[in-house]
This record gives sequence, structure tokens and C-alpha cells, in this order.
Amino acid sequence: MVALHTAKARRLPVRSVDEVVAEAGLGLVGDRYHGTRHRHVSIQSAELLDLAARDLGRDFDYGATRRNITVDAGDIPIRPGTRVRIGEVELEVVRILAPCRLLDDDIGAGAAAALRRRAGSACRILTSGTIRIGDAVTITEPPAEG
Repeated sequence: MVALHTAKARRLPVRSVDEVVAEAGLGLVGDRYHGTRHRHVSIQSAELLDLAARDLGRDFDYGATRRNITVDAGDIPIRPGTRVRIGEVELEVVRILAPCRLLDDDIGAGAAAALRRRAGSACRILTSGTIRIGDAVTITEPPAEG
């Protein structure tokens, strides 16, 4: 994992942190989504953000997307039920996230379009613990239906 961001409230700026406490069933301590029903944490891929930056023709900070966790490479799982372990904390994918329409204001014109299908996933926290920059990320797909 390469970046970690929290925001105290919906419209307040995000801040970069080195670690954060994750509470099962609640969210990240100190984040705006702590205590919400399903969207405890959001995850995104640095690799996909770098592709979006290339499409835009300009770099931007990973925190500009307002997502909590940025992993270093690959696609982010979007299938509900997929498990993501980050260090000692286990997450479960709830749904794919759409890019926020405010991104064009914060990053620049075309940002929301460049981040379409690259905006990450919303997850609920299944096990409590501390998430830290540099933690290993493991993805476990749910069993196939059928």
C-alpha cells in the first residue's frame, strides 16, 4: 500500500497519514465515513490513477480523489464479497465507486471522465487493526456462483 488518506468531514480536505486504526463494522477512526452502514473505506489503484493522469496530461496527488487507501498496482476488485487484506485488517468489497463530479473542480477539467472505471471500490471493515503505509495487500475472490 502506497498512500493513506482521511478526512474529518464530507467537505473538509483529506490529509495524508502514515497509519490509521480500522474498526470492524465502523470504519477508519477519524474519517468522515466512520460509523456509516457499508462504506467504511475506499480503495483505489496507483497504477490506474497514473494512467488517468497520463490521459489528462498532468499529474495529481492520490489524495485528490478523496479515496482512503491507494494500493500500488493492478486492478481494484469490484465484485461484491471479494476480500481484501491490508496488513492485519480484512475488508470486503461492497460496490464499485463512481468518480465524484467534484474532481473536475479539484483536479481539473476531464478528471471525472479520466477516472471512470478507475475510481476504486467501497469496502466494509471485517476485522479491526491498524493499517499502515507499506502493508501487504492480498485479494481473495469469493467462490464462483453456480
